[in-house]
Amino acid sequence: MQKIIGTSLLAAGAVTLALTGTARAQVANTEKDGSVVLDSILVTAGRTPVEKEKSGRAFTVITGEDLAERNVRQVSDALRAVPGFSVSQLGATGGQTQIRVRGAEANHLLVMIDGIEVSETSTGEYDFGGLIVDNIDRIEVLRGPQSAFWGSNATAGVVNIITKGGIRNGFEATGTVEAGSDKSVFTSLGLRGGGEKYDISLAAALDNVGGFNVSDFGTQEDGARNGTLNAKVRVDLTDWMEFASTLRYVKRQADTDAQDFTFGSPTYGRVLDTDDETKMEELFGSVGLTATGLDGALTQKLRFSGSDTRRDNLESGAVTSATKGARLNGSYQATYAFDTPDFAAARHSFTGGYEWQRETFRPSHLQHGFSRDAHSFVAEYRGEFLDQFYLNGAVRHDLNDRFDDATTYSIAGAWQLHETGTRFHTSVGTGVTNPTFYELYGYTPSTFVGNPSLTPEKSLGWDVGVEQSFFDKRFVVDVTYFHQDLTDEIATVYQNIGGTFVSTPINREGKSLRQGVEVSATAEILDGLTANGSYTYTDATEQTVAGGARMVEVRRPRHSGALNLAYSFLDDKARVFGEAIFNGKMFDNSFVTGTSTRVSLDSYALFNVGANYKFNENYEVYGRVDNLFDTDYEEVFGYNTKGLTTYVGVKGRF
Repeated sequence: MQKIIGTSLLAAGAVTLALTGTARAQVANTEKDGSVVLDSILVTAGRTPVEKEKSGRAFTVITGEDLAERNVRQVSDALRAVPGFSVSQLGATGGQTQIRVRGAEANHLLVMIDGIEVSETSTGEYDFGGLIVDNIDRIEVLRGPQSAFWGSNATAGVVNIITKGGIRNGFEATGTVEAGSDKSVFTSLGLRGGGEKYDISLAAALDNVGGFNVSDFGTQEDGARNGTLNAKVRVDLTDWMEFASTLRYVKRQADTDAQDFTFGSPTYGRVLDTDDETKMEELFGSVGLTATGLDGALTQKLRFSGSDTRRDNLESGAVTSATKGARLNGSYQATYAFDTPDFAAARHSFTGGYEWQRETFRPSHLQHGFSRDAHSFVAEYRGEFLDQFYLNGAVRHDLNDRFDDATTYSIAGAWQLHETGTRFHTSVGTGVTNPTFYELYGYTPSTFVGNPSLTPEKSLGWDVGVEQSFFDKRFVVDVTYFHQDLTDEIATVYQNIGGTFVSTPINREGKSLRQGVEVSATAEILDGLTANGSYTYTDATEQTVAGGARMVEVRRPRHSGALNLAYSFLDDKARVFGEAIFNGKMFDNSFVTGTSTRVSLDSYALFNVGANYKFNENYEVYGRVDNLFDTDYEEVFGYNTKGLTTYVGVKGRF
């Protein structure tokens, strides 16, 4: 029955698309060269785009210009400055990198690239260790439960990375060459062009890092290699229908060191200097149609997307374990917008949609794989009243073939006081995260045993905040309080059976609590002199009670923050900047005693500086120094991190 419903809806959508050719498409604002302007729009804040000041959700937007001016190399480094975000990286560049939001787990953050979910089906989380900054147009970040819009894994937030598109009626080629510490070499090439009714973008990047030894033992350097290809095409089929397609391929390899879990070994639980490595291949793609009708009041979207990932773990050149996963999605949605000028000078839009998803997973130790399907129905309302009140609500119902059906909701509102420069915002919503294939069926039979009886994690979260601008918006500050409860949390329990270290996941009873405060501010101090900063207080505790007190979740600093100061001069040809990243004390798990115990990781502050100089509109030289004071720190227990590093590069436009 579910499949019949899904097929009927998709067919109805396709027929409706064919019948809406009565009006021109309503398009976004464009530059003279035809490139889309999205700076004031949040694409990810719901099923329909919205202007930033009209969103009641806590958000951060990082533009491609921001990334270029800071000379950031990895997306994870850019996200360190986002309120509520904490980053944990296994040692060197390319090592597995987890990101947690507001004290939640890494697989509670939904990560999309050009609207395609990119997390591995095996773990349900995305490894940011292979995501380089090149060719990114903007990064949109939403904090708080977003499952009503985006389904499972959007329990704590969403990160949507939007890559650069083509140029209408023009052409440009860009290139970058960069070299730095640890024998690092980076090169990239981008081609963007198009005609009156089409545009295309092609980009390629190669990143090679010699690395350093992340273990306290030995001298072997742990490096990484990354090759990334990206393509986007957009074609106006008619004056009311547009075709769009994306394709992304990533092949990367990272040297790793492994923990010693040989029972009785004097280095038990320590990270040894091994010749292990991880290889990954990622393929993502989509095709879609967008059509408008009824003088722009009706917008319909039909889209299919897919992903295929493979991860190989090797020791001395031989594969010891591997996972392969895929995800297919099909969706249709229709949005009808209308105004009621005689009632609160209001604007309204209603959206209804259907989604189908199939996920597959196969570990190397089994001859067969696993799959699961889900069918989802989504409804959203967006309203604007008196040019100052903004409301957004959504409800979603998921029909799962493996778990109980789930219903999630989200409500957000904003109140803009134009006279005082004040904006109040608030949101409340529920989230759900399905158990991963890894948690259900295991991965390494000798050390990790799956639990097919697991049930989905559930969450209820809310936040409330106020944004205030001063001095004609030269100084803007936003303060947000958040609170989120997690039930049926999936956690791993450890056992030592006959000298073999074995672990298995379970659903915990009770509530896991996350609450805190996020502060962000931007300031234009003088002409050319700008500053921005953020601070987050996070209180994240789990259900496990020790001595009558809740235990603090691992790898979540209670205090974290960032500050960036930049100065542009010589008619904006030159720019210098300095930034500080602070990560407070946090806890992690250690196994050096033979069992899992908590250890404290010291707080640390990193200082980075850099400079850019434009010779002309087409050529620019840049440089950056990371960890200026050569600070020693750990983000994961037992894994060393690099001290002072430098690199310089040249960018060109042809």
